[in-house]
Amino acid sequence: MSDASAAPVIVWFRQDLRVADNPALAHAARMGRPVVPLYILDDQTAGPWAPGGASRWWLHHSLSALGGALCDLGAPLVLRHGRADVALRTLVREVGADAVVWNRCYEPHAIARDSALKADLKADGIAVDTFNAALLAEPWTVKTGSGGPYKVFTPFWRCVREGLEPGPPLPAPTRLTAPAAPPAGDRLADWALLPTRPDWAGGLRDHWTPGERDATRRLTDFLAHAVDRYPEGRDYPAQPLTSRLSPHLHFGEISPRQIWAATEGRGGIGVESFQRELGWREFCHHLLYHFPFLPEQPLNPRFEAFAWDGNAGHLAAWQRGRTGYPIVDAGMRELWTTGWMHNRVRMIVGSFLVKHLLLPWTAGQAWFWDTLVDADLANNAASWQWIAGCGADAAPYFRVFNPVLQGEKFDARGEYVRRWVPELAGLPDRVLHQPWMADPVTLRAAGVRLGHDYPHPIVDHKAARQRALDTFAAIKDDNG
Repeated sequence: MSDASAAPVIVWFRQDLRVADNPALAHAARMGRPVVPLYILDDQTAGPWAPGGASRWWLHHSLSALGGALCDLGAPLVLRHGRADVALRTLVREVGADAVVWNRCYEPHAIARDSALKADLKADGIAVDTFNAALLAEPWTVKTGSGGPYKVFTPFWRCVREGLEPGPPLPAPTRLTAPAAPPAGDRLADWALLPTRPDWAGGLRDHWTPGERDATRRLTDFLAHAVDRYPEGRDYPAQPLTSRLSPHLHFGEISPRQIWAATEGRGGIGVESFQRELGWREFCHHLLYHFPFLPEQPLNPRFEAFAWDGNAGHLAAWQRGRTGYPIVDAGMRELWTTGWMHNRVRMIVGSFLVKHLLLPWTAGQAWFWDTLVDADLANNAASWQWIAGCGADAAPYFRVFNPVLQGEKFDARGEYVRRWVPELAGLPDRVLHQPWMADPVTLRAAGVRLGHDYPHPIVDHKAARQRALDTFAAIKDDNG
């Protein structure tokens, strides 16, 4: 039983917006004191990596769901905004707390902020306990034989698997006690996280339900209906064979330990392939922890001399899904409408940006940061560097995806393109992925006027590929 007269403990929520398998919350509940759950909207400390538009939409609904769950447990969620160190210390004084707990974050700005705040609180006599709630293995625990960080995924994942003992997920507390006089907080609506005019979030609402409950439902449905076909089916964007758990994982509505517990022991190559994707997420966080410059600078320093193009018109065409390459445009329109993009298509549109258009990977990273509901600093930076050829274990820069062949291979019947590029829906499969090859009769029959209803390609594939290879050869020659 909780002693309502005891000094309360503050549980600072961040990227762990759930009540089950939440080590910080479970620890606070075991302390037998009043609990003050807290979320701080801290855009100042995050700087350029404050949540983008799609992430803010998700955050609003995720906090609403978490607030409801905590109210049901007996301890309302307190919302504050501003610098996290200031807001947290203010609340400590207001409620007379003598303990603060949180689950660790791994972004460079969060590590710096949390380390300083932890030291300050302890200097003031406040007990601070922190926990791992976001990763199967924390970045500093996985080392090469020489004691350094891994830069290649396969040996990294092998090392993690060999030492993995995540333990069972923690149950949600059955009851929490709030202080006799709960502190005041902001109204979620006053944070204006949702778009107003124009309201561009209709597609997000149609495709997503943020919150712990839907995260659990998605995992259950995926394991019941899709995981056995995942190894092959995950490459075909028209097929619903991916888990779509990435935003739920980023916001901590479900933990990797919960996913691991649900999959371990099932066996089969589908489960192994899916678990390997959890491993890639772990690898990205490993890289960001050991190389905190990852979102701004190439891991391979040779690429600092790369002669990127600065064509703003090409960037805008890519962002709007108006490149003239149907599989690329379908992906970019899916992203804008739903806040998400199929992983195979992410590789295609990423390769097109950095290799066909010679636009810097940081431009793609920034657009994804604003438009993805699963925008995650570690995954976003590491994956963009991978596709650009300048990161860890990267795809070679000279591997240039042919967007026509990619479309014909992974969307052979055109279901994906016809959904997201409906102006081309009437074209036959043989020219759907290269409409410029259709004869005038076929175009008229499909109601397509190239240059009016749908653009001509903004670059020629063969010429763009050669330009990319020549540009790469220049830095290769300069650096030996």
